[in-house]
Amino acid sequence: MSAEMNPAFKYDTFVTRNTGYVESDTQTKIASCRLLIAGCGLGASTAIAAARMGFQHFVLIDGDTVDAHNLNRQFYDFEDVGAAKVQALKKHILRINPQAQVEAVQANLDQSNAVELVAKVDIIFDTIDFLDLAAILALHTSAQEQGKPVFTALSIGFGAGVLYFPADSQASLAQIIHNDIASAQGEGDASYAAVFGKIMGRIGAHLDRQVVEQVGRALTVMQDGRPCPASQISVGSFTVAAMAVSMMHDMLAGLEVPASPHMVVHSFRNHVTKLIDISQ
Repeated sequence: MSAEMNPAFKYDTFVTRNTGYVESDTQTKIASCRLLIAGCGLGASTAIAAARMGFQHFVLIDGDTVDAHNLNRQFYDFEDVGAAKVQALKKHILRINPQAQVEAVQANLDQSNAVELVAKVDIIFDTIDFLDLAAILALHTSAQEQGKPVFTALSIGFGAGVLYFPADSQASLAQIIHNDIASAQGEGDASYAAVFGKIMGRIGAHLDRQVVEQVGRALTVMQDGRPCPASQISVGSFTVAAMAVSMMHDMLAGLEVPASPHMVVHSFRNHVTKLIDISQ
């Protein structure tokens, strides 16, 4: 429903209950901020949380469709099964805020479209849910070159991790994983699975045993090029959204936000929040 068809919608009323937690100047920044959701699987929860926080300018990119097995954790309904994720997510955002401006790009993010997508927005949210390592690096490199901040997230069992790359970040993703790529190339396998496996080898000691086991199983399957089959649950998806949107708010509010190479990780299983240096 368009804003014209729903004249009762008022942005100031919509965000009234944010008062006291979100300063008025920060809310103004949120209202005008353009947000790229790169990957609308795990990214769906963050998009919905951002819309409810008052973000209203979105660019969505994903080439996938909603499957029934997505419904345990992603912000879709049974009636969305079979629909393009970007179109279904656009529909849900507009049901929250009919004045929102949502561009839905039904395509996989890759080296050919990363620069253009980054140029359209102010903040990038990346779920690193791709088999194409070159595409991930293209997204992050484009953001660094254009001076745009990136929030990268992982669903981690009964918890989540969020990694923040400031607009002027000196610890880019390419720099952090440079040695991992070189090592994987030396071993004859520079695939996403091989490189990510090396990163997990470093940070696994900080994660729940179940997470390490499930990621290890998924990476084994991914070695033959199949899509990531990792088990994920709603708690992790919801935690990603809460952490990522909170960190975006703090960045816009001028508050200190832990930045790369440190990842903020929270586990409800262990009831702890900690910083993990993913470069070591």
